[in-house]
Amino acid sequence: MHVEFVAGFGPVTRDDAAAGTFWADALGIAFAEVAPGYFATDDLPGVRAFARWPLAQAAQATFGRPEWPADRPVPQAWIELDVRSAQAVADAVAELRGAGHDVLVDAHDEPWGQTSARLQSPEGLLVGITYTPWMHRDT
Repeated sequence: MHVEFVAGFGPVTRDDAAAGTFWADALGIAFAEVAPGYFATDDLPGVRAFARWPLAQAAQATFGRPEWPADRPVPQAWIELDVRSAQAVADAVAELRGAGHDVLVDAHDEPWGQTSARLQSPEGLLVGITYTPWMHRDT
């Protein structure tokens, strides 16, 4: 697998008001609500996207329900590692699974046009292997 770049990073949040107070007010990061409860910015130098992802949305995107499974570590952050193509996401899943990693969600097309798969790191970080077409236009 060849990772092209970090497509996005951010905290997984449980308390939107506290998250807004810390990340937006205290640190001065200007977020826009790009989907209900999902606040992101593409204007922070050094990262393609930085977003506060509510735990319920992360659980829904990964497990198909808004509750995080009790038998899994609750992630405190997420990271998306972007690869060269949609096929490279599927290839990465096969490579990771072949190496014994527990892939939580296989490569699939998201409604917003991204191809993604998800797993958790040993530390509990929610890791996406993704292909985000609009982020490759300038690379």
